[in-house]
Amino acid sequence: MDVPDDLRYSSDHEWARTAGDRIRVGITDYAQDALGDVVFVDLPTPGAAVEPGGLIGEVESTKSVSEIYAPVAGEVVAVNTSLVDTPEQMNADPYGEGWICEIAPSDPSAVDALLDAAGYRQLTEG
Repeated sequence: MDVPDDLRYSSDHEWARTAGDRIRVGITDYAQDALGDVVFVDLPTPGAAVEPGGLIGEVESTKSVSEIYAPVAGEVVAVNTSLVDTPEQMNADPYGEGWICEIAPSDPSAVDALLDAAGYRQLTEG
């Protein structure tokens, strides 16, 4: 299982990458593996206000449907519309082309409260 050291993680299996004044969000390698082949992604709406742990979308796979939660509070400022036509990017490249959205956080330091890579590894391996 791939757990990049430069990301932060939620206990709901989302990752967060700080990029300037935005937080890019996706699902982890662990989550995409558990889901199986992703066939549909319900993306959040740009401009939507989100709260930590609040629902921002859904991922449908050949096995199940899983909800996606915001790791931080803020406003959705971008979505990865390429997932509409190629949702399998979430399986092929969960930390790259498979990203879901970008959030302008209301408190940029909130990302520091998320799990680091070691903490996420402990969560998924324990």
